[in-house]
Amino acid sequence: MIINSAERLLAESATGDISTRAVCEAAGVTQPVLYRHFGDKDGLLAAVADHVWENYLSAKRSTKNSDDALEDLRRGWDNHTAFALENPHAYRLVFGTALAARPAAMGEAMKLLVGITSRLAAEGRLLLGPEQAARVIMAANSGLALGLILRGDADQDPKQASYQSREATLRGILSGAEASASPAAQAATTLRAQLAESSDFTPAEAYLLNEWLDRFQAGNKTK
Repeated sequence: MIINSAERLLAESATGDISTRAVCEAAGVTQPVLYRHFGDKDGLLAAVADHVWENYLSAKRSTKNSDDALEDLRRGWDNHTAFALENPHAYRLVFGTALAARPAAMGEAMKLLVGITSRLAAEGRLLLGPEQAARVIMAANSGLALGLILRGDADQDPKQASYQSREATLRGILSGAEASASPAAQAATTLRAQLAESSDFTPAEAYLLNEWLDRFQAGNKTK
């Protein structure tokens, strides 16, 4: 009841801010009850953010992968942007605020994204490692979404802006991009991704191999 009331007030808010007093009045509880459940306002807002994000993340969890990881990545970007524009205040709670109590949604969203970039890396289609590529994509996608939310530029087509940002980001991380790494460095990225799925190495062997690949990729960046 408290989270549902807070979610409704957040969606109706013109500024994206809500007071605990208003939430308590809407939910029919006292403030001590609210604080007992959530600790403080940040705890409440983090819970609200996770509640709103759950519908989005549950849909992503249940979506079956296609045969093309790149198209799955593009679809994920578009869905992310659409969700942000439909739920601007809840989106900002995760990506645009510094809550003391961090929503869990960010971590799960990144985990799902790494799953897609790992598929791309295993296919030899990434210039970067899966985790680094996921961080680049998430930073670009969330930055674009926050920009669309905060600016609200009536002259800007959100779909076109999202498309341009998405494709520019992909050109920077995919092996067919103009700013490409050497074939040797690309091969090292692919090998690392495939070895991550292997159980043929001891932890010590895997650590040593990763160190060699790090040195190899670093050396090829300067050639």
